[in-house]
Amino acid sequence: MPEEQGLESAPLNVESGEGDNQQEEVLNQESETINGDLQSSSSLIYGLNDKPPWYLCVAFGLQHYLVAIGSLVGIPLMVSYKLCIPDDVAGNVGRANLISTTFVVSGVCTLLQTTIGNRLPIMQGNSIAFYPPLLAILALPHNHCPPALPTGYMNSSVTLYNDSGLIVDGQEVWQRRIREVQGAITVSACLEVLLGATGAVGFLMRFVGPLTIVPTVTLIGLDLFTTAAHFEQVQWGIAFFTVAVLALCSQYLKYVDVPFPKFSFRRRECYVDRSGFFRMFPVLIALLSAWLLCYIFTVTNVFPNDPTKPYYKARTDIRANVIYNSPWFRFPYPGQWGLPVVTVGGVIGMLVAVICSTIESIGDYHACARLANVPPPPSHALNRGILMEGIGVMLAGLMGTGSGTTSFTQNIAAIGITRVGSRVVLQTAGILFMLLGYFSKFGSIFVTLPDPVMGGMFFAMFGMISAVGLSNLKYVDLDSNRNIFVIGVSLFTGLSVANWTKANSSAIKTGVTEVDQIFKIVLSSAMLVGGLVGFFFDNTLPGTETERGLKAFNKHQVNENEENISLSRIDKSYNLPFSTTCCRKSARFTRYFPFIPDYQ
Repeated sequence: MPEEQGLESAPLNVESGEGDNQQEEVLNQESETINGDLQSSSSLIYGLNDKPPWYLCVAFGLQHYLVAIGSLVGIPLMVSYKLCIPDDVAGNVGRANLISTTFVVSGVCTLLQTTIGNRLPIMQGNSIAFYPPLLAILALPHNHCPPALPTGYMNSSVTLYNDSGLIVDGQEVWQRRIREVQGAITVSACLEVLLGATGAVGFLMRFVGPLTIVPTVTLIGLDLFTTAAHFEQVQWGIAFFTVAVLALCSQYLKYVDVPFPKFSFRRRECYVDRSGFFRMFPVLIALLSAWLLCYIFTVTNVFPNDPTKPYYKARTDIRANVIYNSPWFRFPYPGQWGLPVVTVGGVIGMLVAVICSTIESIGDYHACARLANVPPPPSHALNRGILMEGIGVMLAGLMGTGSGTTSFTQNIAAIGITRVGSRVVLQTAGILFMLLGYFSKFGSIFVTLPDPVMGGMFFAMFGMISAVGLSNLKYVDLDSNRNIFVIGVSLFTGLSVANWTKANSSAIKTGVTEVDQIFKIVLSSAMLVGGLVGFFFDNTLPGTETERGLKAFNKHQVNENEENISLSRIDKSYNLPFSTTCCRKSARFTRYFPFIPDYQ
């Protein structure tokens, strides 16, 4: 099969009566848009297919690790309390094991996504969308946390519990509960695998344009302002200091080259070279600077040691027990907590979380493509990306992280700040995650990252995501009353419905607990509500393709007679790293799989 057929081609239809001159004008305008986007790729320090030196890959990967550390640590800690993990030495070890498992799963899923998935520089990690159904599962009567039995009961040196009529230790108390969560996550992941493997996602994207992507991506950032404020309110000064350093390095000092001494083995001499240190490592500099400031205020007792006092959570030593109780080496494996248990109610709740996560990931893919200066992902890349995410959720269920996996929005925003969009960097970050999960004593050091430092990072990054979503408006006709209506109603409805649901979740009463939980999960997602409203109006209200921005947005779909060589070269970035048409027989075979680039 010729390589040109790797592109999805569709003729540009111009409404009859407009004349050949208007058709030529439309083609010229699209060509200028394509060329402008290609030229703008020079703003990236490293593009999608670039390969920085190994030491820069490690440094860039560490940046992504620090950006994601809040969710990778925060969600397991939240889950641990709901799983009834006791507050003792054994319980702290259990929390550390959950965190190390999360690190390993995140690393494996990131490698799968960036290598054979959609191949965009996207970090994979645990998703908060799976937390509400987890709460529903653990709120069932048989999962209520039992009180501890008296010390020394049955002459035991460990704490025992009467859990549903059985006398068990603290480890079995929480592992029995996580096995039920594991079963629900693993089975529900089959839906996401089917969506990607059957091409359902790619088919659906034929009806998705900028007016669906704008509210979906924009509301990802806007809906998270409460999360950012939750971390920032611990100590607003530290949060604003983090933002200030980040802005200073990424914006004001981005053109300042810093001299560095280097040694040439070929010439056997030392010399001074200049490098854009500030524009390459703004996140790393901001995080480490704010972390160091918090450490100084901790050892000097500027931040109080009393948990009831303000600013206590800004200390760097409140999670130090995780470091002490973590083993030096640990190798998580599927079924490490026991055989997963499947319940119908749990699976139904997790299915809604899978759907929410899938829609959010589609928005993340487009946001990442925009920041990486490549065309929107074609159908085969979307299908393959969701397929890999489904496999990742299944792996997370089997390994027992307590949550499924999804694309990390904050790491996509980091690409816009650091201007490093290389997939090799994210592959390096995936390897770092795995290593730090296996060497859990070292990886747990990053658990001490204070909350206001993460809040400061979220302040900038969630805002960046919302701005990326709004930037897709450049494709649509903003003088159209139709488009203004769709944008305004979808954004306002998403925010209004989600905030009302979160504040009045008890008002949703259908009489069936599982149905109530489904409505609460769906309606509390501003991104999901706003995206569905935008999708409905954009596909039902009358409007031309040019007015809706479909022609400019889907610029990877060009006329076969107007093929653009440069665009074709970039579109190959989504292809698999190995050939799928090694012979004529395999070419006939692979074209029937919607997640293969040769699909027809």
